[in-house]
Amino acid sequence: MLGEQEILRYIAKQPKHTAGFKQFIHDLGLKGKARRDLQTLLKEMTRRRKLVAIGKERWSLPTSASAQNLVVGRIHTHRDGYGFVTPDPDSLPARALGKLQGDIFIPPTDLGNAMHGDRVLVELGNIRHDGRAEGRVLRVTEREQETVVGIFHYGSRHNFVTPIDAKVATEIVVPHGKEYPSEEAEDDDERPARPRHTPHRVLGEGVKRDQWDDLENVVVEVEIVQWPSGSQSPRGRVVEILGYEDDFGVDVEMVIRKHHIPHVFPPEVLEEAQQISPVIPAREIARRVDYRDLPIVTIDGETARDFDDAVLVRRLENGNYELHVHIADVAHYVEDGSFIDEEARKRGTSVYFPDRAVPMLPLELSTDICSLRPNVDRLVNSCVMEIDPRGEIVSYKLSEGVIRSAQRMTYTDVNAILEGDAHLRKRYGPLAENFDLMYELAQILNRKRVRRGSIDFDMPEPVIEFDELGLMKGVSRSERNWAHRLIEEFMLAANETVAAHLEERVASIYRIHEKPDPKKIYDFETIAANFGYSLGVGALPVKRVQMRADKRARYGSGRNAPVIELPEEVHVTPRMYQKLVQKISGRPEERILSYLMLRSLKQARYSEVNEGHFALAAPSYTHFTSPIRRYPDLIVHRILKAVLRESDQEATQSRHTEKRAKDDRTKHRLRSGPISEEELHEIADSSSRSERAADEAERELLEWKKLKFMQDRVGEDFSGLVVSVTKFGMFVELEELFIEGLVPLNSLTDDHYTFHENTRQIIGARSRKTYSIGHKVRVLVDRIDRIQRKIQFAILEEKPAHAQKRHRKSGKAK
Repeated sequence: MLGEQEILRYIAKQPKHTAGFKQFIHDLGLKGKARRDLQTLLKEMTRRRKLVAIGKERWSLPTSASAQNLVVGRIHTHRDGYGFVTPDPDSLPARALGKLQGDIFIPPTDLGNAMHGDRVLVELGNIRHDGRAEGRVLRVTEREQETVVGIFHYGSRHNFVTPIDAKVATEIVVPHGKEYPSEEAEDDDERPARPRHTPHRVLGEGVKRDQWDDLENVVVEVEIVQWPSGSQSPRGRVVEILGYEDDFGVDVEMVIRKHHIPHVFPPEVLEEAQQISPVIPAREIARRVDYRDLPIVTIDGETARDFDDAVLVRRLENGNYELHVHIADVAHYVEDGSFIDEEARKRGTSVYFPDRAVPMLPLELSTDICSLRPNVDRLVNSCVMEIDPRGEIVSYKLSEGVIRSAQRMTYTDVNAILEGDAHLRKRYGPLAENFDLMYELAQILNRKRVRRGSIDFDMPEPVIEFDELGLMKGVSRSERNWAHRLIEEFMLAANETVAAHLEERVASIYRIHEKPDPKKIYDFETIAANFGYSLGVGALPVKRVQMRADKRARYGSGRNAPVIELPEEVHVTPRMYQKLVQKISGRPEERILSYLMLRSLKQARYSEVNEGHFALAAPSYTHFTSPIRRYPDLIVHRILKAVLRESDQEATQSRHTEKRAKDDRTKHRLRSGPISEEELHEIADSSSRSERAADEAERELLEWKKLKFMQDRVGEDFSGLVVSVTKFGMFVELEELFIEGLVPLNSLTDDHYTFHENTRQIIGARSRKTYSIGHKVRVLVDRIDRIQRKIQFAILEEKPAHAQKRHRKSGKAK
């Protein structure tokens, strides 16, 4: 593999000391995994300022002058024309360290051709005494918006597309002759050919030109061919016609493209998948641990098509339990550096929508060869744990195995068996007794997690219900019974076991969850005190600061931003959260406080450095159990298989040696392994971004469908709960439908209401009527804002018996 010095010498020999990725691989003859290793190294050298990214996959040597003034970051544009760049911490020059506070302001005249979401190279100006600074975009290093989805409109001078994403504030000009997709892709060095007709659409066959003589108000996807400048809007060409916004399935297509989710497998990926044989060679079975005679089962939802985990519980003679967790061995079929692997890494995760899924792997693998279907031999990576009656893992064995699932079970049937359904217990015979044993062990593991302080928010999730035509007919609460819980407990146990095992041996990827931000705890404590509750964090030491939002709002106005107090450091543990969850269980305020507690926590992410998992109260945790749908799991499998090969195909650990290893642990010191630390960092970072994009897309589509569902209910009234109070109104969630809308402050006409920031309440000046979080109200669906995609409510009447003033208990945080 190339080293840093070889790369620096190569670039130094090039004209203008610049080189592109394609130039590297051509001149140096790199293929397969070597190409990906080079890309990872180039990004790492850029992060450490050894190189400067000057365009899409182009780099140059930094100069001493640029090192003092250049910053790399992501830009967020505002509809009024200016922007802010969030700098990468590792890219800050020495003169900005400890001085620059918050984002870098970019005036409209200095945006260059940058668009919202782009990664940019910024020339940093003077840093003011308050830590604020202006900058100038020198160039875009990575485009976020190469394509835009929006509504097509005809114009007198030119056609244009209004983006669906409100953050893309500018319209895309579509020149005459570029209104329809070209049958032949217009390729250049920067843009690969785009398939015009694809089977990967909800709507079926790609639409044809003669179907759309009139494109007015039709949703299209536009490829940008000319980026914006100070004097003109971006220009583009239509590459796909999706249909009218309200047509069936178009909402899914819009969300997929808005969030740039890869949804079409390249031909070489599909060809590679079709060449994989489903037949397992006898020599491969012979070298693995054979579990095929055991009554192992999969337990999933009714509509699941990919089964990547199978389980079994047995009682040992010494009274302990033996828990089997067998996970599909995707790494056996998806080789490092293959076309399938590259595509899976790009996707990062499968994305699940109410009426379809965008898989990470081709269907040949995800629903067939790798899926643990019943009564067929399947390759697995296995974690078999011996667990005592207190839930402690006495010993474990990790191995490559082969299983034959005895039954494809559903959560509904397993739960019915646990509740004593005589018909199903007779139907599944001896398996029913094993489900009883699973339930017994799951309860033990759950109690163990409770003892150590693991947080368990048992909050109902909304589930979209569809009629026979595929149209939304309602929203219901998701069911989370003990069939779900026992699988959760078993997967948690396997993930922790694998994480602890790998941590002592090689560099790996972890699923980490950091401690909550002090300000979020402060905000929660302030609201919880109104209900008479607290996490018990004690007095909160504070510091005086100016909020970033206030700085932005007042930038250049000549006025001073208000100074507020924020907590500086908070001692908080997951057990504090757990105790409060138990305290509010079954109370009227449970839903709102659980929701607020969840919002106070940080988002879990992937990292090559083990920071522990706060919510689970776990010192080591990883994702091992879903390699069909998550790329980090596939990476963990590769690392584990490499470790197993070094230890003769099997790894065992006893409680004694496990404790000794933990005593010797140095959590932040990474060890070498089959995958370099730099590449693990890149995988963890890209996988976390893919996960966030998938979550946002799933959430947005859910909100979109709720909006369409409520269109025919304007004028109807519902019971709701105030879940948030702001200076412009309050957000109310309908109790039965999980649908949220805004009651604007100016719509409250029976009094003059003002927002009180210190108590987070809206109070009437004359009547002293108060609206606060947790307040039950009756609302009318007033209007649907299709442009902003929001629902507006109007207050009808209050439910009685709501305490307008709550007394704070002594000793609670203020």
